[in-house]
Amino acid sequence: MLKQILHEFIVPTRGRGFYEITEEVAALVRAGGFRTGLATLHLQHTSASLLIQENADPDVRRNLEPFFARFARRNPTVVARHRAMHP
Repeated sequence: MLKQILHEFIVPTRGRGFYEITEEVAALVRAGGFRTGLATLHLQHTSASLLIQENADPDVRRNLEPFFARFARRNPTVVARHRAMHP
């Protein structure tokens, strides 16, 4: 028998950065009583990304922050454009 739950939660942010949501997701899994299964996370924002890492070493996060700051620089002369794909 397939068991599933659907839940939406909002992650308050203070702009660009990394936001830890592991505990929120783990709490939903615990509340659902799941022992095994698949968790699907969908971000409803076109410029957001989901990064999954083991998080055992805090240096990984500290290394990622400056990398992405260089990779996606804020430059007022460059305008990023994207178009929503609607049927």
